[in-house]
Amino acid sequence: MATREGCHCPGAGGQNNNNSILYHILKNDRLTTTEEQQTITKPQQHQQHRWHRVSSCSSSSSSSSRLELRQQQACSCGSSRRRGSLRSPQVTCKAASAVLVKTLRFVKNVPCFRELPEDDQLLLVRNCWAPLLVLGFAQDRVDFETTETAEPSMLQRILTGGSGSQSGLTDRQGEPLLEQSTETSGVSLADIQGIKAFLKKCWGLDISTKEYAYIKGAVLFNSDLPGLRYLHYIQSLRREAHQALNEHVKLIHRDDTTRFAKLLITLSMLRAISPAVVAQLFFKPVIGAVNMEDVLLEMFYGK
Repeated sequence: MATREGCHCPGAGGQNNNNSILYHILKNDRLTTTEEQQTITKPQQHQQHRWHRVSSCSSSSSSSSRLELRQQQACSCGSSRRRGSLRSPQVTCKAASAVLVKTLRFVKNVPCFRELPEDDQLLLVRNCWAPLLVLGFAQDRVDFETTETAEPSMLQRILTGGSGSQSGLTDRQGEPLLEQSTETSGVSLADIQGIKAFLKKCWGLDISTKEYAYIKGAVLFNSDLPGLRYLHYIQSLRREAHQALNEHVKLIHRDDTTRFAKLLITLSMLRAISPAVVAQLFFKPVIGAVNMEDVLLEMFYGK
């Protein structure tokens, strides 16, 4: 089923008109431009985290190699992996909350989304809120500073009674996001660098308002999720978003034949960002160990 009765949006082969999903996406973005500009946090100059690699001198002696191996094994359980947390959590969490409110308002104002079954709505919201939030960071030029923290050693976990995650959340590397204070946990620096790389990519491309709108549509209607009831219809909406983005790029950036491909690469970077990491980094420092899905349901449906 490529289209759904009662919906005013065209399917994969439908004609564009003022009732299309993309028309409403752009209309909603224009209506909220003034309000969004009041909450924009301009990016600040930030220092790049540098990875310091400790190089060991190679030795032809087999005894030296065995000594180095024994030293690595002896300190492996007490060594700290590199993690990070917000440098100014109150300021950044406030900015993130403002972007989240606008993100959910955008989703609710998309007519074709409202006409989906509630099960599909919940599934899409649970899986798209974090990518859309980070996309909102890029559009509103919200930047953030982080500071490096040390993950507790195995001995520290045993002594403090924390042998693993109680929340079940994992970062990009599959490691548990520990239910500990933000000063000692944080998230993997690889995840932080992934978010910052995405923001830098967007700002370098100087993505326009219309391009952001089409990308939002492609992110929102993620047909790759298992369990969707109106799968084919959602697939048609995502294809429409991609097609509209491609046509817009060809019209506005005629001399840049690689821009559409660059935007698709940027979109793939966005989808690699974990919702668990976004919740841990931007919201846990303020709201604590609260189920993020409960917060989303309260904000989205008022439940």
